[in-house]
Amino acid sequence: MNHLKYIAIVAVSGLLLTGCGTSKNISYTQISPISAETVPLKNSKITDAELLRWSHLDLLKDTIPGMSVDRAYEELLKNKNGQKVIVAVIDSGTDIEHEDLKGRVWTNPKEIHGNGIDDDKNGYVDDIHGWNFLGNIVNENLELVRILKKGDDGSETFKKAQEKFEEKEQEALQGKQQLEFILNADKALTEHLKKENYTLEDVKSILTTNPTLGNYKLLMTQILSNTPREEFIKELDAYQEQIFDMLNYNLKMDYDGRKTLGDNAEDFSTKNYGNNQVWGPDKKHALHGTHVAGIIAQVRGNNLGGDGVASNVEIMAIRAVPNGDEYDKDIALAIRYAADNGAKVINGSFGKGFSPQKEWVYEAIKYAASKDVLFVHAAGNDAEDLNVVESYPNDREGEAEIASNFIKIGALNYEYSTRLVADFSNYGKKDVDVFAPGVKIYATVPNNEFKYEQGTSMASPNAAGVAALIRSYYPNLTAAQVKQIMMESGVAIPKTVVVGSDASNKIPFNELSVTGKIVNAYNALLIADKMSK
Repeated sequence: MNHLKYIAIVAVSGLLLTGCGTSKNISYTQISPISAETVPLKNSKITDAELLRWSHLDLLKDTIPGMSVDRAYEELLKNKNGQKVIVAVIDSGTDIEHEDLKGRVWTNPKEIHGNGIDDDKNGYVDDIHGWNFLGNIVNENLELVRILKKGDDGSETFKKAQEKFEEKEQEALQGKQQLEFILNADKALTEHLKKENYTLEDVKSILTTNPTLGNYKLLMTQILSNTPREEFIKELDAYQEQIFDMLNYNLKMDYDGRKTLGDNAEDFSTKNYGNNQVWGPDKKHALHGTHVAGIIAQVRGNNLGGDGVASNVEIMAIRAVPNGDEYDKDIALAIRYAADNGAKVINGSFGKGFSPQKEWVYEAIKYAASKDVLFVHAAGNDAEDLNVVESYPNDREGEAEIASNFIKIGALNYEYSTRLVADFSNYGKKDVDVFAPGVKIYATVPNNEFKYEQGTSMASPNAAGVAALIRSYYPNLTAAQVKQIMMESGVAIPKTVVVGSDASNKIPFNELSVTGKIVNAYNALLIADKMSK
């Protein structure tokens, strides 16, 4: 999956969170969730302070569709001690030196740092904090391009890959054209106004009979009316990088990122490749994975950045997702590495539309199930119905579920309105299990910085953090039970919501996932307490 560099912040639909009333002297069994139907939809503006941690807030107390994490800590977990839980983050790499991840990084107890010896004899030398299956690879082709490179074999897969390639290439070229128009507009206004940091008022003050400059004025007036210039420039830079990465790497037929690794991605017998530099060749390329890790584990209550969902957790950093599509082999080996080294939860914020060696990944998921590991996976950012469009990995072969330890997460917006569902989120009654916060999530990024990001890539670690909470305080529960709890304890949304960017496309929320619910930590802990007895 291409990392989330730029997804326009828009649309989300209405939902209801079943919060729970409680008092300190009442046992968990006496606390019952309240019906979502008692809470009306709300369209009021979220404050900056609320936005910073909205995914942790509570619908009943805060009228924001978060996961009730803060409430869970205050009312259910106070003065309780959980066990340490290892969460594997299979991603683009993780800046494990980030100041807000101190004490939250897994260290391999069987490996001696820096001695150049495979002390634990697992095939990975000095895998102190995880493993980098990509070596120095940063960019890669999409899987559909790798399929086309092999030539037309007459298969339906080749035909679909060809169609998808033409579609994506056209989108990228149109994006490049739009980008050039915006860049030209910015340059022209900068020269006309003789200042780089021009304001909306500066643009409105322009008087011209030049039709081109007039069009540029209209464009920038519209943009700056909705976005501060500083934020606009950052988004424009990110969009430019996304477009050129797509054309120069992801869709480029003569580009081969893997040749620097020296591994054959189609030979599963060779497994010991890569290195132990878990943030990759440059920390700046580990933004996505570092953000994911922070959502799960950044230190709570230290006045740095945001707060992680789980406090008693260690991140196992596994780098296997390039800027482009991941290889099935790397993902399968990453899952097995996590399972073999003590992870109890795996977060997978990646995915793709073609998976030539999906059997390797299926076997790895089943292997993780045999080791009692829960796999939490992002649904994807194409606003597509996964009942119709295939997305990998998933947990089924045909209609048959292959394992009970796999849960797929869609993304929510922070607005408790008909736009509760993030307009980019995939959905589907068969494959998407539940939804979690995924728009404007504030968390760690490389080099001790913090940033808002969004995507199902952010929704998945929010859910993974809740899974880690359950496994920390109720370690006797199995991965399958934790999945069951997360699905059953979610807040049912008996409303019709907007799906995608078309406001007229309204679907009942209970048709968008298996459960028709949103993840709720408070309710999950109540059920976990009951189930563990």
